[in-house]
Amino acid sequence: MLARARRYTRGVSVDGSASSPPSRSDSATPASVDQATAWAARMAARRAHATSRPSTNARRYRINLRRFAGPAVYRDQVAHLRIAHITDQHIGRITPVEVQQTAVEMTNAERPDVVLITGDFVCHSQAYLDQLTEVMRSFEAPVLAVLGNHDHWSGADEVRHALERGGVEVLCNRNTVITLGHERLQIVGLDDAYTGHARREEALKGLRKDLPTIALSHIAEEADYLWRHGVPLVLSGHTHGGQVTLARLHELSVGMIAGHKYVHGLYGSRRHESERRRASPHAAPDGTNEPLGAVYVGAGIGAAVVPFRFGERGRREVTIFELGCEPGDFVEHHAEQEPMRGRKPTERTIARRAAAVIRKRLRREQRAANGR
Repeated sequence: MLARARRYTRGVSVDGSASSPPSRSDSATPASVDQATAWAARMAARRAHATSRPSTNARRYRINLRRFAGPAVYRDQVAHLRIAHITDQHIGRITPVEVQQTAVEMTNAERPDVVLITGDFVCHSQAYLDQLTEVMRSFEAPVLAVLGNHDHWSGADEVRHALERGGVEVLCNRNTVITLGHERLQIVGLDDAYTGHARREEALKGLRKDLPTIALSHIAEEADYLWRHGVPLVLSGHTHGGQVTLARLHELSVGMIAGHKYVHGLYGSRRHESERRRASPHAAPDGTNEPLGAVYVGAGIGAAVVPFRFGERGRREVTIFELGCEPGDFVEHHAEQEPMRGRKPTERTIARRAAAVIRKRLRREQRAANGR
């Protein structure tokens, strides 16, 4: 297996085969090495978008590949980093292992610099932890992750150990800096907010302002807080994109009924702060007139209860973010969307969710004691 720390080099052919015409900034001769590298990154992203074709298994299991540019602020901080994001694998009997392997193959084919996973690795038990470890070992790039509600319900310590055996760095309310080739990336990992394990201040402690930063949170609504503390992009999951998106049923089930503000896809703003100020010169200093960052809610790979998915937005997905590129550098699946109204969980709901984790743990301990 290829070493996890491998830094891929991508050849770029300037032969006019990019997926979109060059912008004015692309037509000029780069004035510096950094500008030349950024230009090459944009060309690589365009070519990747233009030449990407789904494999037979990707079509069979209906796994989409979606590609987006990162927030504009990254253009000032990195030449180019390719980030792969997947979420909600739910490894177990409901989702065939062939689906999991295909998602890994699609990810590896993109040759990302790092893979970021936003929780719910299992379904309802610890029966498939060995399989989870093997799937994680199949990634060819470094993998960092946070846990989701199903991981806490099934046993957070056991899931974490299975991930670590597979070479995954699990971030539980902390941040870290990784070096990828000549680039450095700061990653914030927020533990699951759904079950009450998120500790925002702990996760952000010691965060550096001089490094490009990205955050992982199983629950997307945590982005509202993270943006205000200098995190321009948050990756998340949990909703499965609603799984059934025909006639916008996902907005009804996940948004209006479950109360989620962010249902699936891209929300917020990727514009540079200076651009936001020019567009809204009378905006409040705290940025209330426009979001201070972006959040992406992945549709996930697996399922915990219902195995089927209907509608284009409900399909399984692997998402690629090209940091160092800006919106408009290549064709994207969709632009930022307006969020749903959303509804914060009540204190009673929060307490009930936290109690469920304890109740399930006690049941596991009782079953183990009875089996001795």
